[in-house]
Amino acid sequence: MQFLLAFTVAGPLIGAVAALLPAPPGLKGKSPDQAVLRHGVTVTGVILVAALALALGFDHDQPSRMQATTDISWIPALDVRIHLGVDGISLPLLVLTALLTFLCALYSYFKPPAGPSPKGFVALLLVLESGTLATFAVLDLMLFFLAFETVLIPMYFLIARWGGEGRQPAAWKFILFTLLGSVVMLLGLLLVGLKAGTFDMVALATDNGRGLSASLQVIAVLAIVIGLAVKTPMWPLHSWLPDAHTAAPTVGSVLLAGVLLKMGTYGFVRIVLPVAPEGMHVFAPYLAAFAVAGIVYGSLACLALARPGAKGDLKRLIAYSSVGHMGFVLLGIASMTPTGVNGALFANIAHGLITGLLFFLVGAIKDRYGTADLDTLAGATGAALYGRAPRLGGLLAFGAVASLGLPGLAGFWGEMLAMFGAFQPAEGLSRPAFLTYTAVACFGTLLTAAYLLVVVRRVCMGAKPAADSPPLADVQGYEFAAWTPLAALTVLAGLWPAVLLGLTDPAVQQLLAGGKP
Repeated sequence: MQFLLAFTVAGPLIGAVAALLPAPPGLKGKSPDQAVLRHGVTVTGVILVAALALALGFDHDQPSRMQATTDISWIPALDVRIHLGVDGISLPLLVLTALLTFLCALYSYFKPPAGPSPKGFVALLLVLESGTLATFAVLDLMLFFLAFETVLIPMYFLIARWGGEGRQPAAWKFILFTLLGSVVMLLGLLLVGLKAGTFDMVALATDNGRGLSASLQVIAVLAIVIGLAVKTPMWPLHSWLPDAHTAAPTVGSVLLAGVLLKMGTYGFVRIVLPVAPEGMHVFAPYLAAFAVAGIVYGSLACLALARPGAKGDLKRLIAYSSVGHMGFVLLGIASMTPTGVNGALFANIAHGLITGLLFFLVGAIKDRYGTADLDTLAGATGAALYGRAPRLGGLLAFGAVASLGLPGLAGFWGEMLAMFGAFQPAEGLSRPAFLTYTAVACFGTLLTAAYLLVVVRRVCMGAKPAADSPPLADVQGYEFAAWTPLAALTVLAGLWPAVLLGLTDPAVQQLLAGGKP
């Protein structure tokens, strides 16, 4: 188990180096470009198998215990250690990251993004995977920061070199926002580690802030939250996200929404809640207020983009929807209750599955029509996907209803539990304030349903196309292979939420209890 976790984290880095080396003559085949793309599929496939083996070997009777741990001294002067481990909180995120990266590599093999040599693309994809996996597996504050930062450079180049129109400004905006937030976060992490005398996240969580004064916790939480809020992203620090999603290639958008945004919310749960509970208690009402503002703002922005004549980009609309969905995650965390935090973790996974599928679908629509502009897609009578490409239209409608939180699908449980947590927040938090936040969040669910149904009506419905209309390709074999796991897991998580909640709940209970079982 120790080897499996270490290999899962470090394997993509080895694969990235190999991708940049000349391929052996027997593996080049007819096209060196296809060979390196095949290499990406192989490496990410092996990492996915390792992550699944880790999940199968995980002791599901003790999900609150750190398992597959490695603890090696790295910088003795600062007591920084190479400390790895997984519990019920991090395991689902590891598997989600490995799955989405593999599906992106598989999709790119058949539909390579337009841009420079695929060698650089595959290497960056693998470095991105390694940094994301490391973020969810490391148990040292300094290693967490290094892993947190590792993903920025590959994502910057994926947007700047393989993105679409406006890619350079979008890439610069992404890197500047996230780097500035990370600098502030580093100050908070250093403050906690130096004052507590350790950077070990398990020891800090067990201590539960008892070694840190209340004023120090408040300062540390403020600094750490700013960095995490940018990556989440939390309104009003979200403005880099729509531009980045709109300009990024399809697989870049899938990974950005599916796993990179989860790094911020994971930091809230793994670091802020257990390490500085008093500081979090001070900021929880404000965090909840920003969360519900993001829910309403994201939904209203999507409604504005969806209306006829707005020239709204479908990718941009899905990006703004992420601001709203991550607002529910932050609301659950701000409640500081097991119910709310479990809902936040569930919503994290659900958002990765559903929004990953939606970005795949929007990318496919853009490939077929040459644009993601809603007015152009809708035209006079609608794009009529139901009539021209029924499977593609059906999948888009499925993704939309899953995203709006239809009961029986994954999007329902996380948002519902987050609102339940806010309805009865932790002791000491203002219940009238959180009841107000819950009511606003409920209103946000109505707005979410409104804009997603408008999108389905405009894109999927319409008059039957004329007989001389050019044919529109329905779902291809490689698209079916890349999208089916996401759709199937969305249904499975919706019908059987205990699979995920059974992992997260014991770990969350122990985390909020200060590491005590």
